[in-house]
Amino acid sequence: ASPNVISVNPGFAAKTLKELIELVKAHPGTYSFAQPSTGSTPHLAGELFKQQYHLDLVTVPFNSAALAINSTIGGHTPIAFTALPPAMSNVKEGKLRALAVLSVRRSPALPEVPTNTEAGVPDLESDTLTGIVAPAGTPTGIIERWRSGIATAVAAADVKERLETLGFSPVANTPHEFGARIRAEIAKWSKVVHDANIRAE
Repeated sequence: ASPNVISVNPGFAAKTLKELIELVKAHPGTYSFAQPSTGSTPHLAGELFKQQYHLDLVTVPFNSAALAINSTIGGHTPIAFTALPPAMSNVKEGKLRALAVLSVRRSPALPEVPTNTEAGVPDLESDTLTGIVAPAGTPTGIIERWRSGIATAVAAADVKERLETLGFSPVANTPHEFGARIRAEIAKWSKVVHDANIRAE
């Protein structure tokens, strides 16, 4: 998984997440946020942010994280909700300013960026899951062989270090744990989707 991140154009007035909330509340309907695709976890995190703080913030969908990020770098959409990996190099180069990673712990890739809770905005954690699935009915022995191989690879020091450098939080959980996580994510985000009246495109 990789945590999602809230970034802004470096020239944007808000320097913290709390300042962002205050600014948007003071100017309803004025500001917009870029997101990589309708229904993606960055998009849903943005909608949850709006719902939690009753913000009139315009959602601007793009077809990729790169396009959303470029729009924010260019100042067209001053705020971006994306996964951390596609935003990371731009944050490091000063093209974006990260306000918070939406995670319970700071990212080793950007240790200076606070978590959303540290930034004063709890209950906004969201990440972009990356996993491997197999067709229903795949024999247990094959599933276990895959799981074991993946766990070994992810546990290797060089692989773990590389994934963390890229902004990922490597975890090799069991099929049961991963399935439970997927079900929990569906339950968590279903209400956000309903309340935001999001439709598949």
